[in-house]
Amino acid sequence: MENKEKSLPLLPGDRGKYDVGFSSSSSSSSSMAVLVLSTSVAVSGSYVFGSAVGFSSPAQDGIMNELGLSLAEYSFFGSIMTIGAMLGAVMSGRIADLMGRRGIMGFADIFCLTAWLAISFSKDALWLYLGRFCLGYGVGLLSYVVPVYIAEITPKDLRGAFTAVNQLMICCGVSVLYLIGAVINWRILSLIGSVPCVLQLIGLFIIPESPRWLAMKGRWSDSEVALQRLRGMNAKIDDELDEIREYTESLRQLSEARLHDLFQWTYAHSLIVGVGLMVLQQFGGVNGIAYYASAIFVSAGFSSRFGTMAMVVVQVPMTLFGVLLMDKSGRKPLLMVSAAGTCLGCLLVAVSFFLQDIEVWKEFTPFMALIGILVFTGSFSLGMGGIPWVIMSEIFPINMKGLAGSFVTVVNWLGSWIISFAFNFLMDWSSEGTFFGFSVICAATVLFVAKLVPETKGRTLEEIQASMNTFTRTL
Repeated sequence: MENKEKSLPLLPGDRGKYDVGFSSSSSSSSSMAVLVLSTSVAVSGSYVFGSAVGFSSPAQDGIMNELGLSLAEYSFFGSIMTIGAMLGAVMSGRIADLMGRRGIMGFADIFCLTAWLAISFSKDALWLYLGRFCLGYGVGLLSYVVPVYIAEITPKDLRGAFTAVNQLMICCGVSVLYLIGAVINWRILSLIGSVPCVLQLIGLFIIPESPRWLAMKGRWSDSEVALQRLRGMNAKIDDELDEIREYTESLRQLSEARLHDLFQWTYAHSLIVGVGLMVLQQFGGVNGIAYYASAIFVSAGFSSRFGTMAMVVVQVPMTLFGVLLMDKSGRKPLLMVSAAGTCLGCLLVAVSFFLQDIEVWKEFTPFMALIGILVFTGSFSLGMGGIPWVIMSEIFPINMKGLAGSFVTVVNWLGSWIISFAFNFLMDWSSEGTFFGFSVICAATVLFVAKLVPETKGRTLEEIQASMNTFTRTL
């Protein structure tokens, strides 16, 4: 293999050809129905993701009491899902390229369904751990493929909002299990978690495959049929189809991507942005708060049930608000506002714990902790929760998307595992120190976004991927 840079070819967009949109004049109610249905089926997997995250907090007391788990053992139960997710993430890109976007979603659903049943009927910690690990594996696959599939089927002027529905459904999954888990047994709760897996499995039989994946596989007629179905039977798709075809054919001239290719200078900007956003998202503390919200409220002297319900009331509308703003304000401003809000939220919680330790304003500190958690939750839901996944699905060319997406997703789950496993121990060490640290990382996120993250609103995937690699195209 020759040791040379792989530069991307000149694209149609460089000649001013990108005039294809999904305007109201060319859209039809039937095409929108197919697009909405396809997205809805895909984000059922996002709901599975959210359910898996939301299960830990309300189930903690019931599982520890019934199965006799210690705090360390339950921390392992909470974090072992992320180990499985890392394994799933490692394999996700290759499996998605081999089986297709629909195929990998169905494959993941089978793992998740089996896992929920294993948790529900477990009699000891071993089956509990095994079920949680398998659930993580399935979620690791879904966390990669769902935003990628949605990004590949939607037109450029709707892509941001549609892809952001991924985070909305994750949020809904977390919220529903928080609410239901407050009043029902953890075994029944795990059975409820399995329902979206079944719904998605059924839905996958009626939605189209990604036109871009079909083109990558050389199935041009199938790609045309899928794109026509997604855009409407009367829509003109010739220009969009030619754009996909030309870009895919140009990528075929490059040799098959390998892991070391990902670390070439060609993809440096894309990789720094993709990995950086995932690292900052996780080390900002989100999964520590999501997995152990009940314990945080108890530590702060507040009602865990009221606190978790308040989180639900805040995060769902804020996530929906973020979805509505995605294609209006753009990705970058939303990310910066979101990160600044999470910084403020963590700072409030840290101050609350600090005042508790020095026994000052003790009657107010629980409310300060509650406000801090709610500010963090609302701000995170607005942008930092979903936009990194949107951008990950946009910035890598399709020949590298499998490898790059897997790598970025692995980094995300590795960060999730570190935080979810270490969080209880960090809280025992210093509650205020833990949240002060999270606030510093959130502040660093604002600077990272301002300096390095590109705005991708209103641009085709091919335009975005070309602009991220302008250095090599000049060689």
